[in-house]
Amino acid sequence: MRAADESARSPVGATGRVTVPIPPDGPGEVLVAVRGGSESYTAWSSSPIGRDVRVVVVDSVSARTVVVESLPT
Repeated sequence: MRAADESARSPVGATGRVTVPIPPDGPGEVLVAVRGGSESYTAWSSSPIGRDVRVVVVDSVSARTVVVESLPT
């Protein structure tokens, strides 16, 4: 039952918006819609992403750090 509890908290698959631009060699920040609200996460990406770009979470590195990709425009 514990594994189900953890997966219910995972932001993977959730969409959000970049609030602090993600540079090519460091983290930025995203606001992600999860658990009926919005939460901020430190975010990494394989390519730079600018502020206010909509993203999807593709991996969860830790409780407060995620990997994101831009949503197609």
